[in-house]
Amino acid sequence: MQSILLVEDSPEAQVLVKRALGQSYNLTWAKTLAEATKAVEDQSFDLILLDVMLPDGDGYRLCSILQTNDSLKNTPIIFLTARNSVTDKVLGFKVGADDFISKPFDALELKARVDARLRKKEQQLQASDVIRLGHLEINKSTQRVKVFHEDHSEGEGIDIDLTPIEFKMLLLLTKEVNKVYSRDEILDTVWGENIHVYNRSVDTHISKLRKKLGNRADYIESVHGSGYRFSFKSQPKAQVTEPPVQVLAHPQEPPPMSL
Repeated sequence: MQSILLVEDSPEAQVLVKRALGQSYNLTWAKTLAEATKAVEDQSFDLILLDVMLPDGDGYRLCSILQTNDSLKNTPIIFLTARNSVTDKVLGFKVGADDFISKPFDALELKARVDARLRKKEQQLQASDVIRLGHLEINKSTQRVKVFHEDHSEGEGIDIDLTPIEFKMLLLLTKEVNKVYSRDEILDTVWGENIHVYNRSVDTHISKLRKKLGNRADYIESVHGSGYRFSFKSQPKAQVTEPPVQVLAHPQEPPPMSL
């Protein structure tokens, strides 16, 4: 089931959103920017619904910050707010929002827009043969993987030679960043449900895959008692420390942000 993060301080609005989305999605509720920041650090989301006016800042700044994080920049963000002037909408799109829904909202319209945005995201992922995550580039059609370093230009990636099993494992782990895949899930997906392979074979192949990734081996994390996940361990975490954005009479570019 796809996961949605709702960043909203109003309990009434949270109830309405939950009712509108029904049982179609797994909804996580964050009441502040601080809670939202921790949530995106702890797990991955397929879409974020974001209010503008929050107790510890505004959603414009969080949206701007999320766009700089490699593991989150492709996550659709929909503003859901009572701020509905043209200026508010222009600023929302400038900081990276994919859609803007004004309160009070119609439940059917909210559900339809969320469904449409997630369908578009899925279509884009399926259409893309090349996946770039952090310092890795994975080409699904050629089954080639490159590792890049900070001081390398775009064309100087180092090719790493993976076996078909190793490539399938890496492709599975990168399908959803930060999601923990159990050994059984990996076995069923990579080897097939009808093939009998010991669980420890996963550990052996993960170990070999890590060695081939070299100084990017820490992208594949062991989760004790659960399995493995692909995570941007070396990426800086998002922080919300700046003062709120001031919305002026005329839209202007938000101040530059960095993680």
